[in-house]
Amino acid sequence: MATQTAPTAAAPPAAFAAASRAVVSVAADLVTGVQRAVVGPTKFRTARDNAWDAILADRARNAARDDLTREVAAILSRSADRVSR
Repeated sequence: MATQTAPTAAAPPAAFAAASRAVVSVAADLVTGVQRAVVGPTKFRTARDNAWDAILADRARNAARDDLTREVAAILSRSADRVSR
């Protein structure tokens, strides 16, 4: 008694998304390497540098807002003193 089997299809080629991710990964590594070579490792921007810059910008914005709040309060105080005279 012979057993027949259905022919199996060849394995599908690598998914387009996987290939795209691989290409993007290689390109990102290349760009990173070129940037480090051109500007030097000490001037290379990292996520830590970006986060620190964001913290400093937040602090500067908060200080400017606090200064403006104090100035407005002083102006309103002077206006109230003039009105009460």
